[in-house]
Amino acid sequence: MAGARQLAGAGVAVAATEHRGLALGLFTVFVAVTLAITVWAGRRRRSSEEFFSGGRLFSPLENGLAISGDYLSAGSFLGVSGLIALYGYDGVLYLVGFLVAWLGVLLLVAELVRNCGRFTLADVLSARMRERPVRIAAGTSSITVAVLYLVAQMVGAGSLVSLLAGGTSAHARTWAVVGVGALMVVYVAFGGMRATTWVQIVKSVLLLGGTVALTVMVLARFHGNVNDLLRSAAHGSGHGAAYLRPGLKYGGSWTARLDFVSLGLALVLGTAGLPHIVSRFYTVPTARAARRSAVWAVGLIGAFYLMTMVLGLGAAALVGSGAVRASNAAGNTAVPLLALRLGGGAGSTGGTVLFAVVGSIAFATILAVVAGLTLSSSASVAHDLYGSLRRRSTERRTAREDTGEVRVARFAAVGIGAVAIGLTLLAQELNTAVVVGVAFAVAASANVPALLYTLFWRRFTTRGTVWAIYGGLLPAVVLVAFSPVVSGSPDALLPGMDFHWFPLQNPGIVSIPLGFLAGWLGTVLSREPADPGRHAELEVRSLTGAGAV
Repeated sequence: MAGARQLAGAGVAVAATEHRGLALGLFTVFVAVTLAITVWAGRRRRSSEEFFSGGRLFSPLENGLAISGDYLSAGSFLGVSGLIALYGYDGVLYLVGFLVAWLGVLLLVAELVRNCGRFTLADVLSARMRERPVRIAAGTSSITVAVLYLVAQMVGAGSLVSLLAGGTSAHARTWAVVGVGALMVVYVAFGGMRATTWVQIVKSVLLLGGTVALTVMVLARFHGNVNDLLRSAAHGSGHGAAYLRPGLKYGGSWTARLDFVSLGLALVLGTAGLPHIVSRFYTVPTARAARRSAVWAVGLIGAFYLMTMVLGLGAAALVGSGAVRASNAAGNTAVPLLALRLGGGAGSTGGTVLFAVVGSIAFATILAVVAGLTLSSSASVAHDLYGSLRRRSTERRTAREDTGEVRVARFAAVGIGAVAIGLTLLAQELNTAVVVGVAFAVAASANVPALLYTLFWRRFTTRGTVWAIYGGLLPAVVLVAFSPVVSGSPDALLPGMDFHWFPLQNPGIVSIPLGFLAGWLGTVLSREPADPGRHAELEVRSLTGAGAV
């Protein structure tokens, strides 16, 4: 392990030192291009429809690229590939959950949500309920999910940017996190959805192009022989044949196996409740375009995850799991180290150039995702929390209210950015995929039960909606707070403390059923009966698009 640590550290140091200017130059180019997009988008009229949904003018292909840009985060590019490099088969299990989740989005969410809502998830949940309590609950849940997801992205940003800039100290990571946080606030506050969407599209093209190039290079090293790649990965992992079998990460004990089941539930169900994904379906003009956007997204995301599996195996085979772990204990630097090796190794021009290019693509990935998350959370603050307190009815909206919501969203972006930066500085040693899994669990526990009940249960009531949201949100947050993610393990948020009593890293197996149970219990105990007329109206609107905005 000491030798691997020295080798990884020396390789990274040489790459970062010799081509620090190239890495910073590529960063600068991407930031300049995206800021130019932001300035262009910021010159357009500042109505709430323009700010929150980009005027609903994007095509299915454009929106499909943007959705994949929102979804393919640092947790996918850096975290999942690192988990595959370290744990083999068990790391691949993350990919299955991320991909299968899109079947539910395609079948149950895309068209129905587009027909029933306007800007946010709360629009759908409040369509047949009393607005104020539902919007406050849904807005609170959406902000919680977005902040957790933001922390995952910015953890990756801290380790990546400081690595490429030549500084691996805590001080360098801190400045990297602050810089990314400042940029995401600028994108959202000045550009809104239009700028954020085009940043996502540019990022998707760069990410998919870079991933294809790396995948081809890895397969070329093994002459297209996948069996040789698997054998070399097993050898390089240090675990032998166990690397290719289940159980290396999740099979050591009953809690590990239960943790995997919990993670799978969270990943498969959570995607439909992610606020920044749901808001994407409002940027297209029709429900048919929303469905076609989801189809494009499924194809792009599926192709990416297949290639990510190759990259994780390639990192284990060519770099070695020991060297990956030595560079970053959570495995977040596996792909940059693989790029360094594919280009010729430490000290070579090709290796350090490819290292810088891949790092810049990962940086673009992080910036784009944090911009989308910040926009969705600031929209929840402005449209759901602030809007529910200011508006008396959706029919009596005024231009002044629209302007007020946009102004509040801009201030909210600054506040949410500050909170995300503060939490990220505490969580810099966590694997990004683990934190993303927690965010999915919260979304699956709080948002998905309320959404499915609203769309498909005729008797569902306002009390049931509020209970479903809080009944999933609060247990998920409490269980995470007292789990090994926060304390009681070497890679926890607070490694020097131990107050955990919940044994699992992911709370989904407990909190998701509690969310559904709370929604049912709140409905059957409600004194206010459901309105069959409003349910019928919502059903017709969701299935046909009649009356959709």
